[in-house]
Amino acid sequence: MTPGGVSVVDAFRAVAAAVGDRTALVHRGRRWTYAELADRVERAGRVFTAAGLGVRRERPDLAGHEIGQDLVAIDAHNGVEWLEALFGAFAARVAPANVNTRYTPEELVELLGMLGPAALVHHRSLAEALVEALAELAPAGIDPVCWSIDDGTGPRVGVEWSTALDTAPPLELPPSDPDDLYILCTGGTTGRPKGVLWRQGDALVAAFGVSRRDGTPYRHAEEVGEAAARRRARVICPAPPLMHGAAQWLSVQALCSGHTLVMPDVVAHLDAADLWDTVEREEVEVLQIVGDAFAVPLLEEFRARPRSVGSLGLVVSGGAPLQPTHKAALLEVLGDGARIRDSLGSSETGLQARHTSRPGEVATGRFRPGPDTRVVDAARRRFVAPPPGPGAGSGTETEPGWLAQAGPVPLGYLGDAEATARTFPVVEGVRVSVPGDRARWAGPDEIELLGRDSVTIVTGGEKVFAEEVEAVVKTHPRVVDAVVCGVPSRRWGSEVTAVVAVAGGALGLEELRDHCRRHLAGYKVPRRLVVVDTVRRSPAGKPDYRWAVDTALGSVGTD
Repeated sequence: MTPGGVSVVDAFRAVAAAVGDRTALVHRGRRWTYAELADRVERAGRVFTAAGLGVRRERPDLAGHEIGQDLVAIDAHNGVEWLEALFGAFAARVAPANVNTRYTPEELVELLGMLGPAALVHHRSLAEALVEALAELAPAGIDPVCWSIDDGTGPRVGVEWSTALDTAPPLELPPSDPDDLYILCTGGTTGRPKGVLWRQGDALVAAFGVSRRDGTPYRHAEEVGEAAARRRARVICPAPPLMHGAAQWLSVQALCSGHTLVMPDVVAHLDAADLWDTVEREEVEVLQIVGDAFAVPLLEEFRARPRSVGSLGLVVSGGAPLQPTHKAALLEVLGDGARIRDSLGSSETGLQARHTSRPGEVATGRFRPGPDTRVVDAARRRFVAPPPGPGAGSGTETEPGWLAQAGPVPLGYLGDAEATARTFPVVEGVRVSVPGDRARWAGPDEIELLGRDSVTIVTGGEKVFAEEVEAVVKTHPRVVDAVVCGVPSRRWGSEVTAVVAVAGGALGLEELRDHCRRHLAGYKVPRRLVVVDTVRRSPAGKPDYRWAVDTALGSVGTD
């Protein structure tokens, strides 16, 4: 924990005071100025406060995995309501937490049972699953106050959100505190859901990326507003859903920096045509996507119907790999001067490293680290020093270890002291976050990401990083998408299995193995192949490894 800092809502308030007439948000033909959005945020805060929500125990009295604030869960698609609920919770000193809109009632029971929300803001179209989950949770005493966002379908549970804001009582809101929490739920596709607890003062810098030009924190909120007033507003469009951290982080960064945030009209899923139409119509300058899962349909749509997108100079990708061939194709679409930035980070670290590609300079898998990025050894006891000498291509890679982050990092996991101690250890006297990504130094100023430990396959005593194999499999000219997983094997422990979607003709195992042998050691080459119509991914584009394993077992079984 880093003491002090600026709370998220105070940063936003200062920006709204400084650039109140500037456009803050554009969605479905409507525009909100900063002054108008700030008014809605204050009303949301008063709605939460009037419901009796707030702080129960102050932060200094609590351990890292404990919470002393009431919690509001947000189960909604992208829209102004998501932002009203998020910033409104901050204004009322209530801790906001995201809910995956794809969750089944069973998954909602697990997530909400972990969160124990005192309040819930949701779209009516998502209410049926919520009603079922809340009925099962009621005997455990989980009975949140509900507000319903009217999107035309589903039952209304609780008070209609817009009406509540329009009639918000004129209460005085409590002073915010940078020690108040921001909660980011994660882990739905690779493990049980966890709630990552961030101090707002830390999250503003490390997760949301709101800081001075040199990366140091702002000392007071007024300084944030002054910087926004000097800054030219850029038009920024996050394509992923706000229920995932990447879109939340970019959106908060934009609104705490005085930029204009644009949301596509279609919010329940990625609609490539609508997204390109939005980019063209609003002259978007920065577009956020999630790896190949977004890039492939965007490229297909653009080739079918090109748009005028000369305003778009930067595409930011994170959360899933973006292959070099797709980067090159996107850069060709965007033209000279465009850039693609791969962002490396996690819910438990914030932004850690970046890699920028330009026309003729395309690569992937290696990143330029931030000042607090570290690599720790396999035992998590010491830091691995970067090698001396030149960077990429020097042949001076270090031993594989764990990607780690020092500096402002989360307090812990909600309600889980053991996982908190494991993920946030003290190494050489420094508290760091080690969420489970394997990495090594590829040079003094370059880190190579090897993959997440939770998708590491142990085969014949060798460790194989699934993401490394996926990257090679996807370079086959007929592979559209791929996920690599391990299938139990009596001989090998696990067998590397590729689950792929193809186009342009059939693909056999031996052809794929021959292709992979040119790039991978023999033990990393897939031993099994499963061809599917579509590779399942989360709405944010992340691979669904549980589905991949189930699909592989259903197709090839075990030996």
